[in-house]
Amino acid sequence: MEGIRPIRIAEQIRQEIIPIVEYELNDSRIGFVTVTDVEVTPDLKLAKIFVSVLPSDKDNQKEKDISLQALNHAAGYIRRELGARLRLRYTPQLSFLYDHSLERGNRIEELLKEEAARMNVSEDSAASVDTDPEPNDSEPQP
Repeated sequence: MEGIRPIRIAEQIRQEIIPIVEYELNDSRIGFVTVTDVEVTPDLKLAKIFVSVLPSDKDNQKEKDISLQALNHAAGYIRRELGARLRLRYTPQLSFLYDHSLERGNRIEELLKEEAARMNVSEDSAASVDTDPEPNDSEPQP
């Protein structure tokens, strides 16, 4: 059983790492990066930081890879900064990973929109086939 401490430490790391990545890293290879989640092992020795990268152009896979390489390269600096800010006996090793959940969520949303549009088209075609229109309440009945 994992326990609550790794979850609390993961949240603390996430809160502290966001300003470090956004404001203190001056690496031009790092694009617009958002820290989405942090997972810490039960022994608090390793932290997986999940990030999403907002692409600036259509070649977003290359930009994601470059940003992840730069973040993993800066992991030592970020770990040292975290060690100074967090009161832990041992600062976890940091590993930056790309978070695919946003892409999956966008894909699901696209599929739902397509299905809703298809349902509306089929309902509209079924309504036009109906030859007996319902009486209008505003017209008097004979």
